[in-house]
Amino acid sequence: MMNKTSSQEKPVNAGDAKPEKQAFHIDKDGIRAAAKKLGDGAVTSGYKGNRQEIIDMLNDALATELVCVLRYKRHYYTATGLENQSIKAEFLEHALEEQTHADQIAERIVQLNGEPDFNPGQLESRSHAEYDDSSDIKAMIRANLVAERIAIETYRQMIAYIGDNDPTTRQMLVGIMAAEEEHADDMHDLLE
Repeated sequence: MMNKTSSQEKPVNAGDAKPEKQAFHIDKDGIRAAAKKLGDGAVTSGYKGNRQEIIDMLNDALATELVCVLRYKRHYYTATGLENQSIKAEFLEHALEEQTHADQIAERIVQLNGEPDFNPGQLESRSHAEYDDSSDIKAMIRANLVAERIAIETYRQMIAYIGDNDPTTRQMLVGIMAAEEEHADDMHDLLE
């Protein structure tokens, strides 16, 4: 007599079997050890980034943001004419947003146990973008568009370098880069 397989029974292939999922368990000893190192502030033993390199990158980004604040403020105060009032307002809005970026970066540097470098004598040499003292409105807009494009590419490179080693810094930089992209769009629209 021949053995027949019931229609409800399916042969089991090796590829059909699902591996058992490993349960996630918090390393309580690691957590307790991290809690004891109060002098490290927010930086725990699980932090994977090169802290000093990231602090140095952030200080250069801080210098860039501060130079951008100064450039936008100068353009705001020196742009003249009734036809340029909306452009002046855009310059001021961007200056305030760049200041917010600078504040976020400075705060992150402190969280990483670093010191934000606000030395005015070194800002221009550390900044990726340039200061601009144009008096022509189109030249001002162009200078700001160039600076925004520089900031976008700088942040893109920083984000790629950091990868998953410092998710908090990465997330902050992604947010700042998105704002810089909006600024570039605004400046591009003003040139048309």
